[in-house]
Amino acid sequence: MKQFALDGRVAVVFGAGSSGPGWGNGKAAAVTFARAGATVIAIDISLDAAEETRAIIASEGGHVEAANCDVTQSKQVRDLIDNVARRHGRIDVLHNNVGGTSLGGVVEESEESFRRILDLNLTSAFLTCKYTLPYMLRHGRGAIVNVSSLASIRYLYPYASYQASKAGLNQLTQSVAIQHARQGIRANAILPGFMDTPITTQVSGQYESTEAMRAARAARTPPGRQGTAWDVANAALFLASDAAGFINGVCLSVDGGQSCVAA
Repeated sequence: MKQFALDGRVAVVFGAGSSGPGWGNGKAAAVTFARAGATVIAIDISLDAAEETRAIIASEGGHVEAANCDVTQSKQVRDLIDNVARRHGRIDVLHNNVGGTSLGGVVEESEESFRRILDLNLTSAFLTCKYTLPYMLRHGRGAIVNVSSLASIRYLYPYASYQASKAGLNQLTQSVAIQHARQGIRANAILPGFMDTPITTQVSGQYESTEAMRAARAARTPPGRQGTAWDVANAALFLASDAAGFINGVCLSVDGGQSCVAA
C-alpha cells in the first residue's frame, strides 16, 4: 500500500474506536493510515476504544496518539484540533467516521432522536471541518474523507434521520470540496453499503438472530456477501493519498455494486 503513502503526514481520525469486538470502519482506517506512514491521532468518544486502536498501531511500530472527544460539542472539537495542530505543526488528513442510527420513519421517530442523529452524523462533520480547515489552508493542502452511507442515496431501512443526515453529509462534503479546491483542499465521501462491522450487530432487532441478519444483508448485494471495514479503510487511504490528487467532491460507493441496482 506504499503506493498510497502518507509518510510524514498527520491524520486525525474521528470515530477511531470500535463499538464492539472486531473491526469497525474507523478503527480499520486509523490502522491503515498508520501502516501507510501517517502519524495518527485516534479519537473516539470512548477513550478506552481509542486506546485499543492506539495499542494496535503502536504494537506495529506506528506513530499514534489516542484522545477522546464528543464531536457534537464545539468546544471539545476546537480544543482538540488546536492542540494537535499546535503540537504537530500541521493536519494533513481529516477522517470523519462518527455516526449512529435510530430506527423509525418520521412518524415513529421522536423529534429528540431526529435532532440527536443529525448532530451526530452531520453537525459533527461540520465542526471538525470548521476547525481543521484553517490549518489545512495555512499549509495549502489537505484531504478530508467523510464516511457517509449508501442509505444517503438509497432507501434501505426505515431510518429517516440517518438517511437525511448522511445525505446532508454528502452535500457538506461537496460544498467544502468546491469552495476550497483552488486552495489545495480535497474533500470526498465514502458511501459504504452493507458492511459486516460491530455496529451492524447492534441494529438487528428486526431479525431472529445476528446470523439471520448477516445472511439477509448478504443476499441483497450483487456479490452475495457483505463488505468489511478494510474495504472502507482502503478506499479512505486512496482518497487521502496523492494518488487521488485530482479526485474531489466525489461520493464513492463502496457497496459491491448495490447502488447500481434497484432498491
